[in-house]
Amino acid sequence: MKFRPLHDRVVVKRIDAEEKTAGGIIIPDTAKEKPSQGEVVAVGPGGRDEAGKLIPIDLKVGDRVLFGKWSGTEVKIEGQDLLIMKESDIMGVLTDVAPAKKKAA
Repeated sequence: MKFRPLHDRVVVKRIDAEEKTAGGIIIPDTAKEKPSQGEVVAVGPGGRDEAGKLIPIDLKVGDRVLFGKWSGTEVKIEGQDLLIMKESDIMGVLTDVAPAKKKAA
C-alpha cells in the first residue's frame, strides 16, 4: 500500500532522539520526550488560493524537518509509525545534518 497525502499535507517519520546525553548518561525510555525532528516521507501537491491556483509545497521527500511537539496526527502505515501534518505545522528544514540512523528491528 502506498499513501499520498492530499492538499498541503506532508507525511513525516520521526527521527529518534539520542539515547545518551552529552555527558554519557543513558536516558531511559520512560524519561525520553518524543523527538521533534523527522524526515519527510511523502508530500501532497499543495494548497489552493482563493482563485483556485495551486500553491506548491516547499518541502521534498528526504528533507529533515523540525516541527512542534504536538503537531500532526499519528498513524501507523505498513507497520511504520508516521505523522501526517500540514505544511504550516513544520517550523523549518534542517540543513547540513548527517542522515538519520536506521533503527535496528
